[in-house]
Amino acid sequence: MKFDFLKIANKKFKSRLIVGTGKYKNMKECAKAIKISGAEIVTVAVRRVNISDKSKPLLMDYIDPKKIMYLPNTAGCFTSKDALRTLRLAREIGGWEIVKLEVLGDKKNLFPDMIETLKSTEVLTKEGFKVMVYCNDDPLMCKRLENSGASAIMPLAAPIGSGLGIQNKTNIKILRNQTKVPLIIDAGIGQASDAVEAMEMGCDAVLINTAIAKAKRPFLMADAMKCAVVSGRKSYLSGRIAPNLQGSPSTTKKGLI
Repeated sequence: MKFDFLKIANKKFKSRLIVGTGKYKNMKECAKAIKISGAEIVTVAVRRVNISDKSKPLLMDYIDPKKIMYLPNTAGCFTSKDALRTLRLAREIGGWEIVKLEVLGDKKNLFPDMIETLKSTEVLTKEGFKVMVYCNDDPLMCKRLENSGASAIMPLAAPIGSGLGIQNKTNIKILRNQTKVPLIIDAGIGQASDAVEAMEMGCDAVLINTAIAKAKRPFLMADAMKCAVVSGRKSYLSGRIAPNLQGSPSTTKKGLI
């Protein structure tokens, strides 16, 4: 059996767990949690994480970009203009073309502004970026993003950092059925069972930051999420039994004495 790689743009990954680099106590804790998680992709908020000022601690000193792929994102951007400027800067600094786009609509709930998000996706794909897009779970808007050239669709499960788990399972199922590019749950995961559920629904990966970084024991949670993603993916691929309201005996009646 061939290995079940996660494929994004032109790259393959063994791990289907993507983790963030924010909210940890320090970079040392962040690096250890990421190592335990087994993640091969980490998100980097270009506007918040130091990746260029050599007079201060650099993320590269703790997480080797040759071993783990950096995914620059536009966290904190509320307009298309700011998002575009941020990702163009990321490409200049590190040559990164696979990027994560976030264009937020409000500071309280951190929901995506889908109009600005779609506009940004169209521009970035024309400029050669491979865009992984944070978005709401609206199937119509997600299809427009995909048609605009998005390399991955990343609907929220719940508001960023809320830990509420998947709130709209119906839409996620619809997205799974219609989406041809990787479908990655981004935001709202709170515990390992949420990650299992996302993977069992057929999502290609999950992105987790707060649930690990702010756990009482982040290293243990990083390991739990690693196991959850693997378990959920195997469960999905195995093909679950059909739900039945009636019981079914484990042994047949044939040959009963």
